[in-house]
Amino acid sequence: MADTHLAGRRRDRARAAVKLMLAWVALLWLLEAVDVATGHALDAYGVVSREPGELVDVVPSAFVHFGFGHVAANSVPLLIFGVLAALGGIRRFLAVSLLIILVDGLGVWLFSPSDVNTAGASGLVFGLFGYLVVRGFVERKLLDVTVGLLIGAVWGGSILAGISPANTGVSWQGHLFGLLAGVAAAFVFRGSRSPRAR
Repeated sequence: MADTHLAGRRRDRARAAVKLMLAWVALLWLLEAVDVATGHALDAYGVVSREPGELVDVVPSAFVHFGFGHVAANSVPLLIFGVLAALGGIRRFLAVSLLIILVDGLGVWLFSPSDVNTAGASGLVFGLFGYLVVRGFVERKLLDVTVGLLIGAVWGGSILAGISPANTGVSWQGHLFGLLAGVAAAFVFRGSRSPRAR
């Protein structure tokens, strides 16, 4: 009976995670469509470094992009990493995502070159990557360790390239601070080990 109930909860959690991330990615595409239709008016919600008034754009900047190609590049990894992270609980996932977005945006604001407008979900993508790779080791859960190792093997090279200062044309600062924030989030939002069913 306990096993059936647990399996049902896992299915419900998986469905909720998939629905949330499909809606999240759809929102990014919708916002970019609005951006294009309005002559790129939403680009103003990116973060320009060290301008005090730009601090209000730290969160919105994670939802706007500079073209459909930019959205497309972030959509698949965001969907995959987001679903995997949200399987641990929607509330915890949202808290992790908010921490990553805030730290990443502040890092961009502080350390990006002057007069550069930075936006996009890639900081969150890098953060969720870091979170997923580290989470299993922090919580000592074999399944999560395995998931983290697989993600690291598949996307690790791209992540390392994305945080290299030699990679011009992208915000390596945003990628780096997102990654660091995700690793920190694995410790900050460390969950307890699952209790044994009785």
